Amino acid sequence: MFTKFFHELKSAGLPVSLREYLTLMEAMDADLAGRKVEDFYYLSRASLVKDERNLDKFDQVFSHVFKGLESIGEEISADVPDDWLRMMTERYFSEEEMREIEALGGWDKLMETLKERLEEQKKRHEGGNKWIGTGGTSPFGSGGFNPEGVRIGNEGKRQGRAVKVWEKREYKNLDDDIQLGTRNIKMALRRLRRFARQGAPDEFDLDNTVDATARAGYLDIKMRPERRNMIKVLLFFDVGGSMDPYVKILEELFSAARAEFKHMEYFYFHNCLYDYVWKDNKRRWTEKIPTWDILHKYPHDYKVIFVGDASMSPYEITVPGGSVEYFNEEAGAIWMKRLTDIYERVVWLNPVQKDSWDYVPSTQILRELVSERMFPLTLNGIEKAMSELKR
Repeated sequence: MFTKFFHELKSAGLPVSLREYLTLMEAMDADLAGRKVEDFYYLSRASLVKDERNLDKFDQVFSHVFKGLESIGEEISADVPDDWLRMMTERYFSEEEMREIEALGGWDKLMETLKERLEEQKKRHEGGNKWIGTGGTSPFGSGGFNPEGVRIGNEGKRQGRAVKVWEKREYKNLDDDIQLGTRNIKMALRRLRRFARQGAPDEFDLDNTVDATARAGYLDIKMRPERRNMIKVLLFFDVGGSMDPYVKILEELFSAARAEFKHMEYFYFHNCLYDYVWKDNKRRWTEKIPTWDILHKYPHDYKVIFVGDASMSPYEITVPGGSVEYFNEEAGAIWMKRLTDIYERVVWLNPVQKDSWDYVPSTQILRELVSERMFPLTLNGIEKAMSELKR
């Protein structure tokens, strides 16, 4: 079983080495995980997963290999044939039937009875209230109903009452290819870092305090400036229209960026960069900021990040007056060219799936305008974008 687990992890693309597997086996020989699958789950995860982006894949493989097991080794030694658990029919219960079904009496009693069932049962079972099977009221099996049970197998209608369910994937939002929460975006943004200590000395310096005290013969407290990320960022958000479905991820990205970059300025635009931007969407028509002011105010060492779906009519980029909101005297492509001439490092984060980019003409144009430095708004995409900006 453990060898199968190792090979399944490798097949799923996890970078698991033989040395790590042998270390896990040594830990098992030392009985560090006891006989509980839950303890083995955490032990094997700590031993075999080196990158948290792989936690979701690990959970899927673990669920597939060890599904239905709640303890390993001597506590429950009988095997449950998979075909016993194949669901042949769905049984639905009335409210009255559900009220009549009583729990066995707690976890200890439940596991003790399960052990007895495994030792006694010799054949497949469907329905009923005792044996391990499908579609019944027994506490063990799948597809039936019991207010307190152990699901064995993964078929049939679920009632949400199982005490333990190994199919739960706690780290689904850490996968490379899906959009992320604020915490995980912060981790991706941290690739773009250059630390320095500047400003007022308001942080206690333990090492220098110890050294100075030893030299002086009395307590000599030393302070130092806080260590900060000195990277400077201009962040441009596309808002409104086709970007409305992505408001949540934009908010998360904005929150993460404000926490990571101490020198960050943000602005809003719609579809493409034109002759003005704004900072308050409620006052976008009354408090416009000329784009020329941005280009003159912030020096060339700023890193620029555009966030938008790049989905619009190509004319909105290529011709004067192409904006859907007003008559712009100069084409958006001209303003994008001016910006990329000043700022050497410019990337575009796109929340739309990358597979569709080649079929949208406006996306292709904007990719060319940012020198093909457009990346998907995923963990992997953000990391690649930050690596590009750091060059």
